[in-house]
Amino acid sequence: MAAMVLVENPGTWPIYRQLQHAKWGEPITFKDWVFPFFLFIMGVSITLSLTRRMKAGLSRSKLFQKIFTRTLLLFSLGLLLHLFYFAFFGRFRIPGILQRIAIVYFVCAVLFLLTSWRTQVGIIVAILLGYWILMTVVPVPGIGPANINPETNLAAWLDQTLLGRFLRNPKSDPQGILSTLPAICIGLIGLLAGQWLQKDTYPERKALGFASGGIGLVLIGWGWGLSFPILRDVWSSSYVLYTSGFTLLAWSLCYWLVDVHGFKRWGKPFAAYGASCIFVFFASHIVGAMLYLIRIPAEAKPISLQRVIVDNLFLSWLSPQNASALFSLCVVLAWLIPLWIMYNKRIYIKI
Repeated sequence: MAAMVLVENPGTWPIYRQLQHAKWGEPITFKDWVFPFFLFIMGVSITLSLTRRMKAGLSRSKLFQKIFTRTLLLFSLGLLLHLFYFAFFGRFRIPGILQRIAIVYFVCAVLFLLTSWRTQVGIIVAILLGYWILMTVVPVPGIGPANINPETNLAAWLDQTLLGRFLRNPKSDPQGILSTLPAICIGLIGLLAGQWLQKDTYPERKALGFASGGIGLVLIGWGWGLSFPILRDVWSSSYVLYTSGFTLLAWSLCYWLVDVHGFKRWGKPFAAYGASCIFVFFASHIVGAMLYLIRIPAEAKPISLQRVIVDNLFLSWLSPQNASALFSLCVVLAWLIPLWIMYNKRIYIKI
């Protein structure tokens, strides 16, 4: 979540390539990794949360009720955020990050309660293979043969047909309808990692399992990418496996440091972010928009409060790219202050 706040709050333009999404066909950037990392860790947390509640004696019907309520709340928050943008910027979008989080959460939580890990593996394979076939074999209505071009692929066509002008881009959306299917697989991979985490076996064996799985997924994703490119905009099957693999490797490193060797103090700031992650995501977007909307009088015309801050505190002594990056880092640190206080006082805003 700290990384998500970092990449979602640029100070000015131009910005470093790694802090923006890759253009179509280019190698993916740091920003392209952030959302898959979040979906993966959400899958891990689902196993821990639901297992704890089942052990506490909560009935399955109560669990389904909580899952549905949380899904509805997450999706509604996403629409509310977009209504806020519509009120001030005149653009309303139906798909979004919180909306996709809601859908992935719902599917993963339900599958965790109803299926075994073997079935979940089968679902991952079926979705990724099925999505590959849809995107590379099925003709696009009104356009022609299957393709993976930015505005004429099957996923873009479906979004244009069902959502019309309520998309991020005129003819496509990276959080669109069809591409949500492979995104679910990242959550399911996190689900599997969470179940392996709870296995009664040696910590060293768990760490080795995470690392081995990560290496395997990276290699499969890279190889698949030779025929089905690693594309974040359509969440290609290769992109899902490639990013999930590196996520598992990062997870194995964290597990090795924290659980195996007990190096925990370095992670406390990140734990503070994670304890109220949806809150800080929502609030940081609102505050970021307000910094842009608040206008300060100037000689020629009013300028945004964000521009005043960036110009006077960063651009006065840094290049535009460095100024933007430092501003983003300062936003992350600024949010850490209230989150750190809340965390130490055991105040958590959970959705």
